[in-house]
Amino acid sequence: MTLAIPLAQVQLRDRSQGTCESRNGFCPDWIADNWDSYVDPAVRHALLVALAVLFGFAIAFGLALLAHRRRALVAPITAVTGVLYTIPSLAFFLVLLPVTGRGITTAVIALTAFTLLIIFRNIMLGLDNVPDEARDAAAGMGMTDRQVLWKVELPLAVPEIVAGLRVAATTSVGLAALAFFAGAGGLGGAIYADLTFKSNIVVAGGLCLLLAALFDALFVGIERLLTRWRRAVPA
Repeated sequence: MTLAIPLAQVQLRDRSQGTCESRNGFCPDWIADNWDSYVDPAVRHALLVALAVLFGFAIAFGLALLAHRRRALVAPITAVTGVLYTIPSLAFFLVLLPVTGRGITTAVIALTAFTLLIIFRNIMLGLDNVPDEARDAAAGMGMTDRQVLWKVELPLAVPEIVAGLRVAATTSVGLAALAFFAGAGGLGGAIYADLTFKSNIVVAGGLCLLLAALFDALFVGIERLLTRWRRAVPA
């Protein structure tokens, strides 16, 4: 099967002789003139990561709740998600292309699969770390198992759950750089359009780092919002 790589959306270089661009240098003027060309790939890249983490969390959360009550399922779920995690992303795209076709669907399915192991394990870790005293106290207050889960266990597990989301998001930012092979766009197309042009690598690579930092900051904010009770407890 021949894999056609889409043309980059970024017009990379003025190849006229003697210019900074023709010397493959770091060209601030070129970066300023072409900055807008990276906006759409960056937005697409962020969308791919956001969808992958969102779907990954939804699936892993459901699996974790099921495994939390039926412990025999922990090992098989970990094994399956572990296998998905170890498949090379490019190979995953090639396997999916005949089924889902070129585009964002293929990329999101593969990226979502990579997030499952990280998020699932962190949710299970958070739930397992809830002190037995907290569960006993909740049960002593007359809470049902469902109330203990939603009002005690999950709130106490938020730090570990969010830690998993932070790792999944930052990892997905890097993996999404290969999503252009599946026809999904993103900053990978800009990076691979000219790997020798320093200005292009600096801009596209820098935007990937910026996206990773923004996603990380977003989840830190979400954690602080969901754990306000921790700051209310006197040290």
